[in-house]
Amino acid sequence: MIAPRPDAERRRRATAALHGLRPALAGEAEQSMGRAEAVAFLARLDLWFADVHGPIDALYGKTHDVDELIGRLVRSALRAAAQRSADLRETDRRREVEPRWYQDPRMVGYVAYTDRFCGTLDALPAQLDYLAELGVSYLHLMPLLRPREGENDGGYAVADYRSVDPRLGTMGDLEKVARALRDRGMSLCVDLVLNHTAREHPWAQGWLAGDPAYADFYTAFGERTMPDSYDATIADVFPDRAPGSFTWVEEANGGAGGWVWTTFWAYQWDLNYANPNVFAAMLETILWLANRGIEIFRMDAVPFMWKRLGTSCMNQPEVHDLMQALHALVKLAAPATVFKAEAIVSPEDLVPYLGGHARYRPECELAYHNQLMVMLWSSLATKDARLATASLRRMRPIPPETSWATYVRCHDDIGWAVSDTDATAVGWDGLAHRRFLNDFYSGRFPLSYARGALFQENPATGDARICGSAASLCGITDARDRADPVALELGIRRLVLLHAVTYAWGGVPLLYMGDELALGDDTRYLDDPALAGDNRWMHRPWMDPGAQARRRDPAAVEGRVFGWLRTLAHIRRELPALHAAAAPEVLDLDDPHVFGWRRRHPRSEWFVGLVNMAEHPVSVDLGVLGGLGELETVLASDGPLQVRDGRAHLPGLGFAWLAEA
Repeated sequence: MIAPRPDAERRRRATAALHGLRPALAGEAEQSMGRAEAVAFLARLDLWFADVHGPIDALYGKTHDVDELIGRLVRSALRAAAQRSADLRETDRRREVEPRWYQDPRMVGYVAYTDRFCGTLDALPAQLDYLAELGVSYLHLMPLLRPREGENDGGYAVADYRSVDPRLGTMGDLEKVARALRDRGMSLCVDLVLNHTAREHPWAQGWLAGDPAYADFYTAFGERTMPDSYDATIADVFPDRAPGSFTWVEEANGGAGGWVWTTFWAYQWDLNYANPNVFAAMLETILWLANRGIEIFRMDAVPFMWKRLGTSCMNQPEVHDLMQALHALVKLAAPATVFKAEAIVSPEDLVPYLGGHARYRPECELAYHNQLMVMLWSSLATKDARLATASLRRMRPIPPETSWATYVRCHDDIGWAVSDTDATAVGWDGLAHRRFLNDFYSGRFPLSYARGALFQENPATGDARICGSAASLCGITDARDRADPVALELGIRRLVLLHAVTYAWGGVPLLYMGDELALGDDTRYLDDPALAGDNRWMHRPWMDPGAQARRRDPAAVEGRVFGWLRTLAHIRRELPALHAAAAPEVLDLDDPHVFGWRRRHPRSEWFVGLVNMAEHPVSVDLGVLGGLGELETVLASDGPLQVRDGRAHLPGLGFAWLAEA
């Protein structure tokens, strides 16, 4: 007799579990939502149930009654679905008709701290005209759920998921913002920290107090044997200020004390997802927030959610089970909702968060394309695109249902994700190149135009990351300080060139607040003792109303940059080839200064992007584009692309977007 294959057996168990659950659930759904909504919910249940059952069975099947647990989780989704407002249900219907809405070329994101952008949440709706000028359809408000008092890792130490930082407003204010955005065809993205809470969070306080409802929500060891064993293979996130992954807490273990798992800072306690009650509590949290109007969740610190002795405790297989199950359960209740993975890991480890396994498993619809960002800055510093070409060509394709979030800068430092494999492929030494990039962008390298600063420098190893605004790293700040018009022109061209790639790579381009106005570094953080020790705040500027006012002055730096960003968004939305379902293909060009890529959606013609990373003019052989038909310039830095003798000629720091006629 042939034994059933494991996959077939899992499907059989899932089918049996669904047949056992569905009859009772059908009655409950109709009673709570009415027949029409119940039919929709049950259709989603049929679609997503296998993505719930398989991961939950793998995670908890050996220690818990899986059918009981899944019944409890599905009923949480049913309650949340019944509580959806009428306008959110309308959004759900639109998303179900167009399930890949986040892949559309019309998608352009804007990332901002609420207080630094407009002060408070109640003031934000008045700024939507400004965002509309930039073509924004996706607003990511940086951490705004109520953090702990005092030091809080920039808001990522959350003390209450269900309230807003009182300095910004109330949860009611956030709901009004979400509604105002929906009325303008825009979506709200908010950070959700999954790996840990602040020690002040009610879950943590209940655990400390011995409340059975929060038993095993966190991990504490009474002595150092296990912490030392784990630490032997875990890399420190903040080696200079928070070495190790454990913190002694006197109140733990009923007052006997214990070493609590704290991957990041001592006040951020890692949740124990080996306990299904933690999973259930986080699911309830996401569903509650989705019903406040949040459509996109930036899933923070997801690689760290599962611990295994003898490993880095990152990217464990169980993390993907957790994400797949969370995703499916949220889709049951709120189909308008999508996940964005904050997983700044190697490309090999990143693609699985988009479901890219041997068999597709839906997890997150979006993920940050950290590799593209790093390669762009590397290419600018070296004036050489060969490393970018080698690195990006080696990356695995992502599932067609998903999309990259592409960006030039974000709120965080830049870590130089340059692998030795990629460096060797172009004849470089990886370690030496990473050190060069730190020297260049911190201004220590001779003739560097950058004004960045080192972050978390480790003198023993030479490791460091870089802080600084995009304007500072592109040379705009230096040129302004020296009143050098030639250098200023070059700095502006660098900033526009970088965005010309992120807006046309395909996916969702994210514009970091202030970059549209070339805002420089803001050193006022040094006056705040709570921020002064973290120089990442230098590139988290306050919006400058004067700079905003100059956005319509074509002679001003702000007007020039703002005009270009607005144009990029406007042209992008008219190019079907930039639909994220189309995969980019990096071109092998005959000039090392030029980076090029092409893409084609099944319902469009070819698109080609070319950028010159050097300050001097260059040309490339167009033979590599043979067979693509007649290409016309749809946007370029300096007018239509000049073609002579079969070669495309690009000016210094110039770019061209080409599309098939």
